[in-house]
Amino acid sequence: MTVSYLDGETFSQALRSGIHSVIADQSFLNRINVYPVADGDTGTNLSLSLGAALGVLQSPGEKHLGTMLAATADALLDGARGNSGAIMAQFFQGISDSAGELTRFTTATFSKAVRKGSDYAHDALSNPQQGTILSVIAELATSLEHHSRGARAGGFGELVAAAVPRLETALARTTGQLDALRKAGVVDAGAKGFVDFVKGFNAFLQRGEIVPLPDIAELPDIEESQFAAAAGDDYAYRYCTECIVTGTSIDRRKLREALAVLGDSLVLAGSKRKAKIHIHVNEPQDVFEIGREYGDVSGEKADDLQRQQSSRSGSKRKFAVITDSAADIADDDMERLDIHMVPCRIQFGERGFLDKVSISTGEFYARLESDSEHPTTSQPAPGDFRRQYQYLASHFADVVSVNLTSAASGTYEAARSAAKRVDAAGNLHVIDSLNASLGEGLLAVFAAECAAAGLSAETALDGLRQLIPQTHTYAVLGNLDYAVRGGRIPGWVRLLATGLRMTPIVHRTPQGEIKLKTCLVGRQNIPARFARYVARQLRGEKDLVVAIGHAVNPDALATVRATLEASLPRLMKLTEAELGTALGVHGGPGTLMISAQPYVNPVDLAE
Repeated sequence: MTVSYLDGETFSQALRSGIHSVIADQSFLNRINVYPVADGDTGTNLSLSLGAALGVLQSPGEKHLGTMLAATADALLDGARGNSGAIMAQFFQGISDSAGELTRFTTATFSKAVRKGSDYAHDALSNPQQGTILSVIAELATSLEHHSRGARAGGFGELVAAAVPRLETALARTTGQLDALRKAGVVDAGAKGFVDFVKGFNAFLQRGEIVPLPDIAELPDIEESQFAAAAGDDYAYRYCTECIVTGTSIDRRKLREALAVLGDSLVLAGSKRKAKIHIHVNEPQDVFEIGREYGDVSGEKADDLQRQQSSRSGSKRKFAVITDSAADIADDDMERLDIHMVPCRIQFGERGFLDKVSISTGEFYARLESDSEHPTTSQPAPGDFRRQYQYLASHFADVVSVNLTSAASGTYEAARSAAKRVDAAGNLHVIDSLNASLGEGLLAVFAAECAAAGLSAETALDGLRQLIPQTHTYAVLGNLDYAVRGGRIPGWVRLLATGLRMTPIVHRTPQGEIKLKTCLVGRQNIPARFARYVARQLRGEKDLVVAIGHAVNPDALATVRATLEASLPRLMKLTEAELGTALGVHGGPGTLMISAQPYVNPVDLAE
């Protein structure tokens, strides 16, 4: 097959072929995923991220190249999951921006667009690493630039085919470029996924046939449905809930009747094949469960209307505070301080949930114990952040976003990526907390206390920068089995700890990593001994704010609280919270955590 240029239709088919190739390889990509953390979900995240574009690429009608690419880039940004998914979204944003209003790519304009995509992908990360997906993306750009200078008309097949062996060489090099890959003896999973994508793209150029989509997983279909906004400002129900139901013969009348009893402001649009639900309810999971009776549910979203409303009404706050659901915060502080939250995603096999929205902490642990599928967690998509950022930026002069440590998740990068799309005035401040769970929560609460006191965002940010390195977090895991199942620790560590009757204590390092700190010998009186150990670590600190948390272990929490109160004479504030998924997915029921930071009265920071 000779391809002399890439118009919208040809390019969309080649993209579909590339995406299908990634989806076909997702199980292998999951198995080799060891960097940045051994989550075992790079294949799934890449498949879901790229699959978000299939609705655009498969839509009927003539495709204008520039318009199609803009829609594809936006769909990928909203659907991005995992580090590699977010990078791919930024890569296509660069291609889209380069294409502009073009109706077709020549070899020269295509090479230029890929280079811009590579630059966008690189710039999306605050600390880009060689030996990752970035390396093979850059290699593709270099190869295309080199060969496009001499490619004759109709040379697209030769252009991309010449890049494939160079990409494979660059992929092989990743094993030696990062310690984690070298130790595991594997290539980078994200880089391998990108090479799969280019090979599938090239396969279409060579044969004119789209690589078939394997029947291994349901794909998220996020083709937009048009629907009218609900009228009025009635916020009697807490969550603005949306999802897409995909089926073969959806009875929309019956679906509407089933949903109507749940809340108000219901809008149901679409067709028998796909329906878009919009409704205000108090229990978003009820919406998703009803949707599943009529088809496959995707694109779940639930925005907290109560939080949005209270943050607007007569507040003296100069800025808003938002965090992600990896932060564990006492309920009273969440309500009192109007802290906004973007839910992370939890996946039990084929069932997905919005953390702390469509699944409660108690339900999560019950399912963790009973479900044969160990859950995977993924960061919110940039689109999840962007939606809330846009809302808050329209009501506040500044927005401060406190996010999960970048050393353990791509959540911070997703937040930064979203902020770049929203923040024209530079008033969106995305902070890497270098903490997780209670530690991240303490920092978000501090920022919100500053906002409640009427301080400026700049003053709060100065305080946060001082407190981040002084925020200490310690935990004992309830059961090492979960950490082994999730790939966080090797099996031999569990065997050693069990054989020696040792209880590991993990802590947050200055770099934001969660690592082993020490071990308690024996299994007796763990809660009290753990609390006394932490108290010794905090000895010499002056006034302290402490948060304690538990995973379905309230009796142990009471012991921890009593021990700390007796051991820390300068304890200014002590709060309790249930531990969510940030550590709970790896520690399981019984996990205990203590986080502490110096007490700072926001009034003392007033300018």
